[in-house]
This record gives sequence, C-alpha cells and structure tokens, in this order.
Amino acid sequence: MFVAKHTGGFCWWHSETTSYGIKDAAWKGGHGDVLAELSASCREHGLTLGIYVYPGDDTWGAPMGSGGRTKDPAKQEAYNQVFRRQLTEVLTRYGKISEVWFDGSCVIDVSDILEQHAADAVVFQGPEATIRWPGSETGKLPYPAWNSLLRKDLKTGTSTAAHGNPDGDAWAPLEADTTLYDHHWFWSAANEEKRKSLDELMDVYYKSAGRGGVLLLNSTPNTDGLIPAGDLKLYEAYGREIARRFDRPVAEVTDQRGETVELPLPEPALINHAILMEDYREGERIREYVIEGLADGQWRPLQKGISVGRKKIDLFQPVLVSRVRLRVTRAAAEPIIRRLAVHYVAGIPTGALAGLHPGAQGWQTCGNWAVRDFHDGRAALTLDLSPFILQPGQYEVRFEPTDGKRAFRIAGATLLYEGEEATPGLLTRLEAPNSFNVNRTAQVTKETRSVLEVELTAENGSDCEGVVKIRPQPAE
Repeated sequence: MFVAKHTGGFCWWHSETTSYGIKDAAWKGGHGDVLAELSASCREHGLTLGIYVYPGDDTWGAPMGSGGRTKDPAKQEAYNQVFRRQLTEVLTRYGKISEVWFDGSCVIDVSDILEQHAADAVVFQGPEATIRWPGSETGKLPYPAWNSLLRKDLKTGTSTAAHGNPDGDAWAPLEADTTLYDHHWFWSAANEEKRKSLDELMDVYYKSAGRGGVLLLNSTPNTDGLIPAGDLKLYEAYGREIARRFDRPVAEVTDQRGETVELPLPEPALINHAILMEDYREGERIREYVIEGLADGQWRPLQKGISVGRKKIDLFQPVLVSRVRLRVTRAAAEPIIRRLAVHYVAGIPTGALAGLHPGAQGWQTCGNWAVRDFHDGRAALTLDLSPFILQPGQYEVRFEPTDGKRAFRIAGATLLYEGEEATPGLLTRLEAPNSFNVNRTAQVTKETRSVLEVELTAENGSDCEGVVKIRPQPAE
C-alpha cells in the first residue's frame, strides 16, 4: 500500500494536474516516478499493489478530514475534476491496483472511475467501500469483530467495526492500520526512538489477524529514501516470531461440519493456543463457541468466544491434554469449520492473556449544563472534546441529566474539526439515549481541535441540568 498523495497535495507520480509533485523535483532530472518504479518492483517480486490517494488537498483548501470538500464552495467543482483525473492517472498508468484507500472517506463521486478501472480492487472507506476501518489506529479490532453490517451503514463511507452486525446484508472485512513508531506515521530521528517492541507488535497481531482482520503495518522512509535499518530488523523479527508461534501445530483438523469438532492429539501434550477458522464463503455462522481440552479424563473449558470469521486465535494458560473439542453453542446455520489447530508456544510474556477478551473502558466527564443555560426551553452547548480525543478513533459521547426527573432531548448536533463542519457520517446517533458516536479519522496533534455543538430542548417546559461524558468506543 503506497501513499501516492497525502493531504499536502504532493504527487509521487507524474501527474498532469499539478506542478507540485515528483515530476517537478530535481530527482533524476525530473524523470523520476516513484510510483512507476514501485509498480515495476512489485511485479518483479510477485506482489500486488495498493494505492492511497488522499481525497483532500491543502493546496485546494480541502484539509485533512474533509473527504475532499473544499472550504471555499466556489472551488469544489474544479477540485472534483482534479481529483478525478488524479485517481484515473494512478489507476490506468501503473498496472493493476488491488486496493484503493480513501482515508477518512471521499465526498467526491468517483464510482464510475472505480468501476471502469478498478472493478476488482477492494476499496477502503468512501461510499464505494468494500472494506472498513476498525475505528482506531491501534491496529487492534474490537471483539467480537463481524465482517457483515447493514448496507445503509456501509454506504455512508465512514462505517467502522462499531457497525458490525452478524445479520447484516453487506460484507466488508476490517483492515486494522497502525504505526511502527508509537504513535507517529512519519519518520524523524526522534520518532525512530519510539519503535514499538516485538511484544507490543505481537499483541497487535493477536488482536488484528487473530480476530479475523487484516493488519496494515506502517513503513516510513527516512530522508535518504531508505527504510531505517532498525525498522528492517524489527520487521524481520516480527515475521520470525509469527512463524515461530504458528508454523507448526501440535495437531490440526480441517474441513469439518457441525456444532462439535474433536481433535485428537498424537499423544498427550501441552498446548496454550487454539486457532479456529470458518469457511466464511457461506457467511459467519458461528455466534458463540467454547474450546475444551480433555485433561485427566475430564473436559475442561480452555477459552470461549463469539465471532470467528477468517481466523480466531485463542490464548490460554498451558494445559496438558489428549484431545481438544470445539463446541459451537450458538450458530446461525450449520457451522463449516475450515481449520481447527492447537499450538504450544514457549516464552509468552507475563500478562499477554490480559485484554484478549476486553471489557468497557471508563467514562470521563467532558462538560455539563445548568438550568441557567436554558432560554425559552432551549440550551446551546459548545463542548471542546480536544483534551479527550488524543488519537484517531471512535468516541462515545453521552448526555446524562443529574436531577433525575426532568427530561430533555437533543434537537441538533454539529461536529467541528479545526473549525470546519466534519464530513457527514463522522457524527452519528447511537441507540443509547442521548448518545453519539464521534469518529476522528485524521491525525491528532497539539493544534487539533475537536468541538461538538449541541442544542438541548427541555421536555414539558421543565429546564434541567446534567453532565456530558466521553469514552473511547469501541474498546479494544
């Protein structure tokens, strides 16, 4: 996945739409085309290529988080044509593109371009999305993590893991993105000192690929155009550790049907992992399950779960068993088990079990209102959420009365990022009373401002008071 254009507008291919790009740089006398060289290298090494083309562009006044919407409406149509040409260029000049990334959605209609030039590509965010953002840049999926959702939610272009629905009528797997540096996407000498540890990256693996998703791990060149040697060393160690843990199962069984699958071991052995995979070409049928081990003649529960999908990795305390049993305790139809395998992995860090089946995170108070705020039965509140939104992700905001008996409703709400109204779909109402989901997709800095403006209406003419709370949503 190559970032061909970010919010600054610089084009790393020979674009005819701008003079702000690699073709106008001194590199290789203006003949250098990074995307062309990368595409050729991918073909040489048998790799597919994905393209990130940011829908916004600072040079057109379409900032980060805008989805391509210009601050000056008079520029919108002209910029629409520029972006459409840019997308057409990268999809038609550099071979087959397997994935197209629209970071933070895309408000510009490019459906015809995708259909004509990238019909087989998966699309990240935007109204034509076929895959979803989990809702944070931790690289971790919330659990359960469902591949299906309601089509109306998918078409918003901003759906996340929070919209997962096992009975949904649309299919859009989750792609979990995260940084190698904690939490910085771009190289600097200072950031290089913030590399995640191998243990941290393995935790990411268990909670992304191990929860049925795809992991996208950032790689950023330094000012010499090279991936730092320390980064390469860590990537290689990461691959070796994944292989060490999961290349050689103690035992496995494949292609099974039914609510119960037993796996005999060649001889009694220690295990501490189970890997379960559905044949999800027929959908995610498993809704709840338990993994059990036969120890001392008794079946003992080892781990339980909800969603499976492509893959679910379960970690548990080491146990000596002679057989392993999967029991599907709730299913939408006959379970189709692609694979059940068990492993024993030595050297698992203390505390690795923590958080694999997470609970809710705590609330923080981010504002309040009083009776004096009401005028003619209405109160206008401006809530600065910036101190509570410190990284990209989803946040639940809830309004709660503190005087108990007095009712109110939220007549309207507007989300502002950097003083501009956020892209539609980044603020949505939740089923819980007087609650909203705030979706922050763009990078967060010290200068970033996240503001929620709401209008409260007192029910039955009775003014009230209350507090506003916020928490990360969903929890990892």
